[in-house]
Amino acid sequence: MKTEVTYSLTEKNELRIEYKASTDKPTVLNLTNHSYFNLAGAGNGNVLKQLVTLHADHYTPVNAKLIPTGELLAVSGTPMDFTQPTAIGQNIKADHPQLKFAEPKHGGFDFNWVLDAEGDIGQLAADVLDPASGRRLQLYTTEPGLQFYTSNFLDGTVKGKAGKVYPHWGAFTLETQHYPDSPNQSNFPSTRLDPGKTYTQSTLIKFSAK
Repeated sequence: MKTEVTYSLTEKNELRIEYKASTDKPTVLNLTNHSYFNLAGAGNGNVLKQLVTLHADHYTPVNAKLIPTGELLAVSGTPMDFTQPTAIGQNIKADHPQLKFAEPKHGGFDFNWVLDAEGDIGQLAADVLDPASGRRLQLYTTEPGLQFYTSNFLDGTVKGKAGKVYPHWGAFTLETQHYPDSPNQSNFPSTRLDPGKTYTQSTLIKFSAK
């Protein structure tokens, strides 16, 4: 398999990530990007007050080993509901089994959301705002899913830029992807790539500030 990833920065404060791959044998392929973000600035506390909107009415629940069950469940009435701007910390400690699977001690998010845009990069998939700084991140993608993770296992011992320590819940990730465990779930979009076919994916992240 041959893969290529291109990162581009535009004059409009945009980060574009473009993937391309081909193969000489049938294979499973599901690429993503795992950058951490803290709109307050790297190492500047946790992200619990930052407001997240995920344009997704469903998510893929997992079992105790974080493997999707194959279901597509509605987010309504659960801590996974980010259809309106919601502080990351508002429900992160809720007494919900899915949050305990993601982080047994304190709770956390590490799940795949089923995007309403269904791969239309012209539609907004995710929107994050830091009320304190006014910084905003908007994400668009050709992928059907988005893994939202809240750095549940950072423990205050990891040092990053300028030697700053990254605390628990000190960042979030927005990983554009096909649904996890797709090869074993017949109702999930396929992640199979065959010879003669080309895998492509695009993700656009826009940054702005009030």
